[in-house]
Amino acid sequence: MNSRDAQLKAFDRLLTIMDELRAQCPWDKKQTMETLRHLTIEETYELGDAILDNNLEEVKKELGDVLLHIVFYSKIGSETNDFDIADVCNSICDKLIHRHPHIYSDVKVENEEDVKRNWENLKLKEGKKSVLEGVPKSLPALVKANRIQEKVAGVGFDWEAPNQVWEKVEEELNEFKTEIANGNKDAMESEFGDVLFSMINYARFLKINPENALERTNKKFSKRFQYLEEKAKQLNKPLKEMTLAEMDVFWEEAKTQL
Repeated sequence: MNSRDAQLKAFDRLLTIMDELRAQCPWDKKQTMETLRHLTIEETYELGDAILDNNLEEVKKELGDVLLHIVFYSKIGSETNDFDIADVCNSICDKLIHRHPHIYSDVKVENEEDVKRNWENLKLKEGKKSVLEGVPKSLPALVKANRIQEKVAGVGFDWEAPNQVWEKVEEELNEFKTEIANGNKDAMESEFGDVLFSMINYARFLKINPENALERTNKKFSKRFQYLEEKAKQLNKPLKEMTLAEMDVFWEEAKTQL
């Protein structure tokens, strides 16, 4: 691995290139924080894909793309004299030191849960009115639900054991079934949301990341369906002309191979 000196030189090289692009490239000169925002979100998802695929070469490349965006935003901030990359780095350093008193002070912790509780309590002392203030409004609903649950658990609002959470899942499933029988669409949607929320909570107790779990299933399903499409193509028979029984044969084959 590279030495600290080599790492710093590489970072300095990136900062220099960013200065040059911002001064000379027509596209880079036009960008604002608003125009970069959706690109940053896209890059973050691409990084997430590479991590789930365990493709470390792609992880390295996507981390570079995300780092570029951080440097880009900092460059724009420096042009209005609001902040630069040093301010960004020092800000996160100060926050990390403040929120890790068990490392940088005399606070004692026994485990990871103690660290999480201290983290949330410190944020409240910093002036936040709610532990939920740190959950971005624009997060996808599934990710947001998981973060909400983690946040409130950090201040002690949580179940004591996984079996209690599973009982809640079963309770919500029964309520969902009741509303299905009643045929009330609005109530069905509400109860279905409760089922999902309780399942996400149960996943948290099992140390399963629900977003990763669902995305793994998405990828698995997509690969198997594409296998089915390829087999149909080899038979020169459109999928819509195949019976479910015919498709199921290839689906079962895909399950043994993918």
